[in-house]
Amino acid sequence: MTGTGARAAVQWLAAVAPDPDACRWAWERSILGVALLPAGRHWDVLITPAELGLATLDVMSRLVGRPGPVLADVGDARLGFFVPVGTAARWVGTGTRAAGRGTWIAVPHPGRVTGGARWLVVPDGSGTLNDPALLERAMHEAAAHLVRRQAG
Repeated sequence: MTGTGARAAVQWLAAVAPDPDACRWAWERSILGVALLPAGRHWDVLITPAELGLATLDVMSRLVGRPGPVLADVGDARLGFFVPVGTAARWVGTGTRAAGRGTWIAVPHPGRVTGGARWLVVPDGSGTLNDPALLERAMHEAAAHLVRRQAG
């Protein structure tokens, strides 16, 4: 993502930082290209193991076309689905962690590719998030698919 879309995504993400200008400065000048941002202000993050997360993202993409923001961590071991604030406090799921108020997430610049964490679905800058009910449905479908595949 480049141009206006990346700028809108940067503005939207940086808005949650205690100092948005410092966040943007860090993104521009940091070798890693990441900023630590607090969850629980404009979004929470549901974190899944990669296998479940990728299968869930595939289902979500078929259901809604373009899901809300999704991050992959360094090494693609885990995926983070950005969801509405408050979801983390209510989420119960085996193997899924929830990051909400009081937690911080390493977030890469939305317009750059770095060697670390990366966006699988870049924020659009409008505040669009993943619907928790739809995400739960997609996770169930993805988990069932993975079980069937492993059973062979």
